[in-house]
Formats: sequence, C-alpha cells, structure tokens
Amino acid sequence: MRGRGGRLASLLAERELDRMLVTELVNVRYLTGFGGTNGACVCGEDARLLLTDFRYTERAAAEVDGWEVHTVSGDWLAGIAEPLVGKVGFEDDHVSVRALGRLEGKLPDGVTLEAAGGTVERLRRVKDAEELAAIAAAAELADEVWRWSLQRGLAGRSEREVARAAEARIRELGADPSFPAIVAAGPNGALPHAEPGEREIGRGELVVFDMGAMLDGYCSDGTRTFATGEPGERAREVYEVVREAQAAALEAVVAGAGGEAVDAVARGAIAAAGHGERFGHGLGHGVGLEVHEAPRLSRRSEDVLEAGEVVTIEPGVYLPGELGVRIEDLVVVTEEGCRNLSGLPKELILVE
Repeated sequence: MRGRGGRLASLLAERELDRMLVTELVNVRYLTGFGGTNGACVCGEDARLLLTDFRYTERAAAEVDGWEVHTVSGDWLAGIAEPLVGKVGFEDDHVSVRALGRLEGKLPDGVTLEAAGGTVERLRRVKDAEELAAIAAAAELADEVWRWSLQRGLAGRSEREVARAAEARIRELGADPSFPAIVAAGPNGALPHAEPGEREIGRGELVVFDMGAMLDGYCSDGTRTFATGEPGERAREVYEVVREAQAAALEAVVAGAGGEAVDAVARGAIAAAGHGERFGHGLGHGVGLEVHEAPRLSRRSEDVLEAGEVVTIEPGVYLPGELGVRIEDLVVVTEEGCRNLSGLPKELILVE
C-alpha cells in the first residue's frame, strides 16, 4: 500500500497539486488497505493520513501500514479539512454539490479545492502481482461453481433457483458474489441484464449464465451460454457467431490497442454474420476492486489498453422473443497479447 501512496503523490506533482483528499471508500481501501465504512485519506509528497472515526480506530491500526491514522471526533467535515494545505485535489465525481459546499466552509485559510476525479482510478487500472493473483483466484472459484451448477443440472429448475444456488455455493467456498448472478433461459436470454425469475428452464433451450465471485476484495466476472439438450440449428448458428467474434476479439487484445478498436473487431464479425443490430452493449470493461471499472471497450471508448489491466471480453447476440448468447472471458492485458483467467471451455456444452 505504501507504493500506491507514492504513485499518487507523483500524479499530484504532475498536476501541481499539493495534496489529494480521497473520500471514495473503494479508493481509500486501494491506497491504504482500510476496509471500514467511514474513512478518508489525505495524500501528498509529505503526507500519508488516514482519517476515520472512533468505531474504526482499532481496525485501521490493524489494516493500515505506512499511513498515519487520525481519529476524527465531532464534526467529520471539519476533521478531514484540517490537514489540507495549498491546492488540494478532490474527487468531484464522488462528492455531491451539497457536501462540497459544506466542505468549502470548513477549509483552513489559503486552501483551495480543484476537481481531480478519476486520479486514483487511473492508478487502479494497472494491477500489481498481488491484485492479479486475487482476481485469478476469484475467477477460478467462479469456474468451480459453474462446474458444480452443471453437475446439478439446469432443465426443470427455475432460473432463480439456479442463480441462488450458485450464489450460495460461492459463499460456501469462502467468497461473495461480485454481483447478482444472471440465469436467463430461452427468450429471457435476449435480455442482456435479465433478472432470474420463476420461469422453469425447459429442454432444448440456451441458458445465459453470468456470474462472478469476490475474494479478498477483488472481483471476477464471466459468462457462459449452455444448452439443455440439442437447441437446434438456429441457436447453434448464433452461438458460433458469438464464439468466433469473441475469439477474434481476444486475439486483438494487447497493450497499446484502443478500446474502440478491440470492440470493433467483435462488432464487425457479428455484423458480417447479419446480427449487427443485436449486439447493443460494449465489448467489455475493467475488473478489480469493483466489477465494473476502467478501462472500457466500446464504440465510444477513448481508452488505450495497458499491460496489467484486467478486462472482460463479452460479445453477445440477442434475438428478442427467441434467444440470447453471450460468452465472456476475464483476461489480463500483456505486452504480447493477453492471459486468459477464465478456464471453462467455449464449445457449446449440452447439459441435462
């Protein structure tokens, strides 16, 4: 965690900021290791301060290394304003207008605030070895839960039952779901973010199964589409279109590639097969402490991939009232291409 504070201080120097006030709890945890529900940190060339209240003083002492812990009593905003000096960056993308106005009223003389949202998120994009190991472990655990789910069968069970059982299994294995599992069968698969319902999964249907685990604070995210017996020629044709588009996009992932360009590879393959209008979401997104974070891979992305980033590659085709297919892998961007953290096969699996 000490190194992350130093990297942030270097970014502040580039922007001619004296200090940075970090209030978004995910970013506070990233920088300091503190996992409580009330905290902020102040970082600068000569400052590494974590601020919390009396409820978390002992927890902070146990979790935080390399940062001085201050316990704020009384007025929280006054407490976090007190150590600010000079020109201070703040997370304008996480601070409400009302909170900003109140904070400005507490500032010491000579202190000015400057919008610096996204600064910590910029650091979070590239994962270190410890982070990559945690994400890989979460992905491996999710793969195990998929295998367990398939052994139990899909047909004859409700979407909700399958989803809840998978989430419970994730917890049994010592993790938490990184988001509510999506199990969408038959025509429900045409809804990219379907909510599992009481509909019974029939035979000969495609089932979109989107799931992730959170382990040691880090997330995984993946999707497979299975078939409950022979789904028919139409379903197989759409499945192969998505599988080939995903394979092509994986080949395009490499440090230096643009998020828009990688998205275009998959989108072009799907359009060439006549389903361009049925792929309406972006190709992928970053994953780390949050299941959706930078960078983005989409038609409007301006991000350039860097080695050490972890992103999803998840093209899909959705035919309203009929079926849906999505195949999603979680990969680490490298200088040579990518390293795939998703271990399940991508040939269409027929399940009971």
